[in-house]
Amino acid sequence: MQLNYKISGQGDAVFLIHGLFGSLSNFGLLQQALSPHYRVISVDVRNHGESPHHPSMHYQDMAHDILELAKLLDIKTFSLVGHSMGGKIAMKVALLAPDRVNKLIVADMSPVNYEPRHQSVFAGLQAVAEADFKTRGQAQTCLSQYIEEVGVIQFLLKSLYKFKDKMIWRYNLAALVNGYRDIIDWPDTSATFQGPTLFIKGELSDYIIKEYWPSGAKHFPDAKIKMIMGTGHWLHAEKPAVFNKIVANFLAATS
Repeated sequence: MQLNYKISGQGDAVFLIHGLFGSLSNFGLLQQALSPHYRVISVDVRNHGESPHHPSMHYQDMAHDILELAKLLDIKTFSLVGHSMGGKIAMKVALLAPDRVNKLIVADMSPVNYEPRHQSVFAGLQAVAEADFKTRGQAQTCLSQYIEEVGVIQFLLKSLYKFKDKMIWRYNLAALVNGYRDIIDWPDTSATFQGPTLFIKGELSDYIIKEYWPSGAKHFPDAKIKMIMGTGHWLHAEKPAVFNKIVANFLAATS
């Protein structure tokens, strides 16, 4: 599957992989920060943004999407930065092709199975999809009946667009709903990536907690953790300057 992507800059390749309900624009500030020094490839993962739709949301398949894009672009080795679901995709790529990955950076995600936590978001997305809204404002009002956080609503609305006379989602919503169990799970594997790995945790988020760390250490024995204080799961959007500096410093480090 050929993903939609955006490239900027020259140098060693770095793939940026967004999370669930996102798009390549989520890492726009990081792409700008890295482009003077790296060849930065931001992707829309399958069933998001302008990438093709497919019924599977298995991490094996999504990791192969990244490897196929690297082959298409004739990129032999690369680093990876992934947030949330994109972090799991990045981890799976590193485990599948460890000899091709220079460095791995995972933003607020662990290689573990999570309990469902997006029921209200899916309910809101479904309600908008089933309605005949003509304007973004109508969709926003509808979402507010299911989702309290204004920031989350604004984030979701980035993937809404007008087609003919109706507002529709760019997501393949059916695939996300049907594949949600695969999205929150972590594939059972004994594979390891021995290369430099950095987990970046949002202080107020529970996606990386000490109970999850044995799994991280098992798969990524050279991993380190950095915490960004005062941030939640959307750490790269809440404190972009701090996040971007941590990423840039880790990529530039020689040891």
